[in-house]
Amino acid sequence: MRSAVTRSGLQARLLADAAVIAAIAAWWLASRNLPAFVLPSPWATAQALLRFFTEPKLMIDVAATGLRVVLSVVAATALGIALAMLAYFLPVTRDIVRKRVLPFLNAMPSLGWAILAVIWFGVSDAAVVFAQTAILVPFCFINVSQGIDEIDTELVEMARSFTRQRWLAFRTVLIPAVAPYVVAAARLAYGVSWKIALIAELFGSERGLGYAMYQAQTVADPATVIAICLIIVLVFVLGDLLVLRPLYHWASPQDRDKPFPGI
Repeated sequence: MRSAVTRSGLQARLLADAAVIAAIAAWWLASRNLPAFVLPSPWATAQALLRFFTEPKLMIDVAATGLRVVLSVVAATALGIALAMLAYFLPVTRDIVRKRVLPFLNAMPSLGWAILAVIWFGVSDAAVVFAQTAILVPFCFINVSQGIDEIDTELVEMARSFTRQRWLAFRTVLIPAVAPYVVAAARLAYGVSWKIALIAELFGSERGLGYAMYQAQTVADPATVIAICLIIVLVFVLGDLLVLRPLYHWASPQDRDKPFPGI
């Protein structure tokens, strides 16, 4: 039985790898019949990708975008937790948060936040982080709120009956119950932030991958554009695989007894 499962997994992986190879081959064949400024070859794209690991300026662009993403995810997660806890501990604010603030944040277009950020903060790192944070807050709030809504009220009452220290009940019941949802919110925000980073940087920064993509577009350099997209995919996968996914497993109830988060 185990060997059959292993064989099935190996076949699935080989099929996935074969699909990637076939896609690259189709890309190469298509690039032979199209000009380089329309569709560059895989080799030209690989050369452009390599530049992001060898040229200091491009490496700084990657680091700048990555730092903004991290800051915006941390800020959005913190704000999402704060709004969710406010609605939980002060029920009178529940309708204000969920029926007024959240619909406004959800409906506000990303482009609107990017433009307002430039108007308020100018072309700066603060403008990019602000725009990304404002866009990410609803995702974090919804996830954390869902975790709070699913807390067993009887378990909370039992914890309060054993101690009069509200902080102790909060630490032993509420935090463990909500922790997986908080990490899930951070994972979701992390993925979305990379998608909106380019838009925010296009309007509010003179460095970063968004600005590098704009420069590549102005000189009709699609190889660099594709390379930037691949860099984003690579950094996203590494961040999720090495940090957020282990953290999620560790925060989940079934994995909480592990001494160290594991993949």
